[in-house]
Amino acid sequence: MENFIFSLNATIPIFLLIILGWFLMQIGLFNREFTAVADKYVFKIALPLLLFKDIATANIREVFSLKFVLFCSIGTTLMFLGVWLFARWYCKDKSMVGVFAQAAARGSAAILGIAFVENIYGNSGMAPMMIVSAVPLYNIFSVVILTFGAEEAEGENMSATIKRAFVNVIKNPIIIGILAGAIFALLNIPIPTIPARAITNIANTASPIALLVVGATFEGRKALAKIKPSLVATLIKLVIIPAIFFPFAILFGFRNSELVAILVMLGSPTTVSCYIMAKNMHNDAVLTSSVVVLATLISSVTLTMWIFLLKSFALI
Repeated sequence: MENFIFSLNATIPIFLLIILGWFLMQIGLFNREFTAVADKYVFKIALPLLLFKDIATANIREVFSLKFVLFCSIGTTLMFLGVWLFARWYCKDKSMVGVFAQAAARGSAAILGIAFVENIYGNSGMAPMMIVSAVPLYNIFSVVILTFGAEEAEGENMSATIKRAFVNVIKNPIIIGILAGAIFALLNIPIPTIPARAITNIANTASPIALLVVGATFEGRKALAKIKPSLVATLIKLVIIPAIFFPFAILFGFRNSELVAILVMLGSPTTVSCYIMAKNMHNDAVLTSSVVVLATLISSVTLTMWIFLLKSFALI
């Protein structure tokens, strides 16, 4: 029951912010111009600073484990590749391939990771190491598959698409923020108090504003028209991916905070940054927002289920 309450406390406030954004749009306090500007602010400023702060302040030297890093990195790669291949087969509308693959594979590792592990063990454990190992790849793969998704729908040739994907990875603000954070973390560069507080204040606006925008721009009728792929992507994200990868994590000997960090990497709800990135890269924002809403709602049950199973087998 305690873990169920924690799961609700972690996910319901997210859903309430989405509802608030929808309500503010309905009463006219938000408009399309505001949401367009807010999208760009989160994508170019707030979210890159959030990831920079999370990674730059992670004490990765003390908890470094090569086996754990390799598992998270290889697992993330296989997860994205597998979902992408499935999306290319499953999605008849090729404009949906990129957003389906991103939404079905990319979870809220950076946002929920440390909070989940700290709630169970009282410290961040291996969560910072998971964030450093997986989150950069989340974003690189997302840029690549969204680029291919957008260009494939427009019929651009393969060589031009590959070139565009490479350019998009290099200039993506989120990836730049992650790389800068990794440099600070690896070189143990301290951030002075004044800029650190300013960065934290800006970073703290990323998720609330992004969630408000998801709610404000949520189009119920269009989302209902895509309810089937939304449900399939949510099922893959919250149930199928953890079910595939957990046996390997257990086989490799991961236990306790390592397994909880892996749970967040594999089974956390689709992150709101999926919507921000999809919209800014001219992909299907309606499908993405639909998956974000569904996965957020259902994850309070599925995350609790996974924690219960892991505890029942004395693995955490």
